[in-house]
Amino acid sequence: MDLRRLVITRAAPLFTPVARLLTCVIFDSQQHHPQPPEPPLQPQVQPEQLDHSFLNWVTSVLSNSSLDTCKCREITIHLSPDQFERLFLDIRSVANPRTALRFFYLASECCSFRFTVKSYCILIGLLTVSNLVSPARLLLIRLIDGRVPVSFKDPRNRHLEIAFDMADLSAGAEPRLGVQLSDLLIHVYCTQFRNVAFQYAFDVLQVLASKSVYPSLKTCNFLLSSLVKANELQKSYKAFEIMSRGVSPDVYLLSTAINAFCKGGMVKEGIGLFLNMEHLGISPNVVTYNNLIHGLCKCGNLDEAFRYKEKMIRNKVSPTLITYSVLINGLIKLEKINEANNVLKEMTANGFVPNEVIYNTLIDGYCNTGKVSDALIIRDEMVSKGISPNSITLNSLIKGFCKIRQTENAELFLQEMLLRGLPVNSGSFSSVISCLCMNSRFDSALRLVNEMLLRDLRPNDGLLTELVSGLGRDGKHSEAIRLWHELIEKGFAANTVTSNALIHTLCEAGKMQEAIIILNYMLDKGISLDRITYNTLISGCCKAGKVEEGFKLREEMIKQKIQPDIYTYNLLIFGLCSTGEINKALNLWSELRNSDLLPNIITYGILIDGYCKAEKVEEGENLLNELVTQKLEPNSIVYNTLISAYCKIGKVTKAFKLCDDMRIKGIPLTSNTYSSLIHGLCNMGRVEEAELLLVEMGSKDLLPDVVSYTALIGGYCKLGQMDRMGSILKEMSSYGIKPNKITYTIMIDGYCKSGNMKEASKLLDEMVEKGIIPDAVTYNVLTNGFCNDGKVEEGFKLCDLMSQRGVGIDEVTYTTLIDWWQKQSEFTHRD
Repeated sequence: MDLRRLVITRAAPLFTPVARLLTCVIFDSQQHHPQPPEPPLQPQVQPEQLDHSFLNWVTSVLSNSSLDTCKCREITIHLSPDQFERLFLDIRSVANPRTALRFFYLASECCSFRFTVKSYCILIGLLTVSNLVSPARLLLIRLIDGRVPVSFKDPRNRHLEIAFDMADLSAGAEPRLGVQLSDLLIHVYCTQFRNVAFQYAFDVLQVLASKSVYPSLKTCNFLLSSLVKANELQKSYKAFEIMSRGVSPDVYLLSTAINAFCKGGMVKEGIGLFLNMEHLGISPNVVTYNNLIHGLCKCGNLDEAFRYKEKMIRNKVSPTLITYSVLINGLIKLEKINEANNVLKEMTANGFVPNEVIYNTLIDGYCNTGKVSDALIIRDEMVSKGISPNSITLNSLIKGFCKIRQTENAELFLQEMLLRGLPVNSGSFSSVISCLCMNSRFDSALRLVNEMLLRDLRPNDGLLTELVSGLGRDGKHSEAIRLWHELIEKGFAANTVTSNALIHTLCEAGKMQEAIIILNYMLDKGISLDRITYNTLISGCCKAGKVEEGFKLREEMIKQKIQPDIYTYNLLIFGLCSTGEINKALNLWSELRNSDLLPNIITYGILIDGYCKAEKVEEGENLLNELVTQKLEPNSIVYNTLISAYCKIGKVTKAFKLCDDMRIKGIPLTSNTYSSLIHGLCNMGRVEEAELLLVEMGSKDLLPDVVSYTALIGGYCKLGQMDRMGSILKEMSSYGIKPNKITYTIMIDGYCKSGNMKEASKLLDEMVEKGIIPDAVTYNVLTNGFCNDGKVEEGFKLCDLMSQRGVGIDEVTYTTLIDWWQKQSEFTHRD
């Protein structure tokens, strides 16, 4: 059967050709060396047909110190890749490694010959045992990287195929070759292929071990240490188990394994391995002890850590700076500051000078416990030893100052870091910004947020929400909007919660246009919106009386596949009720009842309030009865709404009946309940009964507020009982309740109607002295009083005073003065 060579595309060369190599090859091809007779040309010879003369000829070509390039093609024509692999395996002991390497290059580059994976592995082994490690390494790298013409059975797992072939070659060879090839494979994977390094190196170790081929102890140490440093702890445990089956461990390998166990929180296993070292006759060194002590400190077992420290001293292993540093760090984490100081003293007594790590550990410990003054003492000692505080030191101090709310000092240290160009971590920035926000220093907080953004640090979402809300409360809406846009420009777009906070603060300030712009921007940029976003905007529209805009937002909300909830309906019903559109509110109520949503107590409360505002109080009470049948618990707010409405229209009896209903249901009467009843009774002239309610409030530990007292004062003023009004005012003051603008206006009106303009004028001066600014209503009451008393000129003077104090003269003032001036003129003309 004819042998057929596979026709393949031109493959990449084994090595990048260089002039020197080509010159050598050309020179060799031009030389005339005695050669064995060439075998007769035979097309495509079968393996069993290869005679000894052909085999001897190929052996002669590859074992020669120089390569006859003309014979490369002859070999590739007569042999398939698999045939060459078998032949090369047989003659590897006599093949010249350099000649074989040149042959591989020319055969693949010039003849498009595709060697098998095993052939390359044989060549790499040949180079390795000949101490040609560099070319062997480079060839292996190119083989792994797929930059040589070769066919892998599974390209995705080529590393396993290479490892199996290497292991097979090593199994039948002298042990030294297996170790060398194992070392080479593992080192190449760990150092040259970082993305897959440890996974592939670990896989290779498993494959080699399955064939009883193990790397050297040195390579085992290197691999295990690399796995632990890369935090590949699970792999490190398995790797150590594999290594232990074929390699006698030394103190370094065992110390690294103990470190791996301790790092992964498996301290018991680490201790077990430590004890096993003693049975093996391997003495632990200072690294072994430090690793175990560190592990014990990390899991909080300080007592055991100190016992091992004493054990190392007994075994004549001297603690190092690292030993003391680990113990101090462990004590600090448990907030055992005094014990940490004792270790520091012992360390110093043993001739060790604390480094910046130890000082920073102590400073951080003091700051975490709020003992910043002690931290500053350590800082000063650190400086006196010639160690300059670094960013870790200052970050800890900033955190400490923020913890004890010394915002100014934290700000100073942060400023020092910025001036020195030291790296400031996000935590320090965040701590200071948070403190500034708590102190309502939003401008300073905003400045530090901008510093963070300049350094490509993103403030956390909670902090941004706090700052945006604070700026809104402080009336700095443009700054809040600018910050929101800057975050997007930096690629740190605010999350939905922060965006909602911005929209909320804009809506609260009545800046609906700006809020809608933010919404549209969020939609355009694909920033996530939620139900709260829309409900916040709907709330703002309804509060501003723009209910139609609220309904449009609901439509947009549905388009965005965000379903309205009960809160959405409550807001829209509230908006309609507030604008007096009770019928539209009832239509929306019907829509709600027909949906899957259930009205809650807030829904009923809003609609009851709407009925009351529309002077349909009885319909509101019917709704109260309905909510009880719906197994909803009415609260004092719903009852107070109805009681207030009944009192305003003079139906006090019904209001008291509702109070009785509250008592039966165990709903406590509130200050608002009593204030409404007092106001209702006073409007009907039943002031003494109202005063009894004030006494009843006291018996129920309800402190009457300014509304209650003002209602009672108004009742006595209407009856002209100014003396009694004065007594109520004194009682009110004795409870520390100060009269407000309405209280003063009512009292001024009472004195005016009783003709006591002197007392009325005194009250006006008194309220101004107390910082209560009279409005047009107050001035109109007093102006009308002067006019009724025939003192129109005094009224005009009061009008001038209004202008001086910036109070606008309204139509009531103007009409009152003109009417009385005309009447006075008529009287004068008659006289």
